[in-house]
Amino acid sequence: MTAAIETIRDDFTFLDDWEDRYRYVIDLGNGLAPYPEELRDGAHKVPGCVSQVWLHADRGEGSDPVIDFLGDSDAHIVRGLVAIMIAFYSGRRASEIATADAEALLRDLGLDEHLTPQRANGLRSMIGRIRQEADRALAEPAS
Repeated sequence: MTAAIETIRDDFTFLDDWEDRYRYVIDLGNGLAPYPEELRDGAHKVPGCVSQVWLHADRGEGSDPVIDFLGDSDAHIVRGLVAIMIAFYSGRRASEIATADAEALLRDLGLDEHLTPQRANGLRSMIGRIRQEADRALAEPAS
C-alpha cells in the first residue's frame, strides 16, 4: 500500500540527509501494489523515461470520475518516484488531477533539485501521462 502524500511530506521534512531521503524513496517504491504482468505493454509504458515505467489508470463512472493509478518501474529510485506520484494523484477526481500542481510538490520535497536531468524529464513525462488520463476521462465519461 502506498503511503499517503501527507505522510510522505512529513517524512521528507523529518529526514535531513539526502542519502536517507533516497533510501526512503526506494522504500516507497518497494511498497507499491504489485503491477499486473499483462499491463507491462506498450499501451501502458510511459514514453520519455530512461527507465521503463508503466502506468495504468482505473477510472470510476461519471463525468468527473475518481481515478486510481497503478504503476511500476524497473529502476528502484524511479519506482519510488512512481509511488510518490500515485500517492499524490490516485483517488482524486479527474478535474482535481488535471489541475493538481505536482511541480509544487516536487519543490516542497526538494526533489526538483536532487534528481538527475534524465529522471526529472521522466518524472515530467509521468505527470503528463497522468494528466492525459484525467483529460481523457473528462472528455469521454464512462457510463
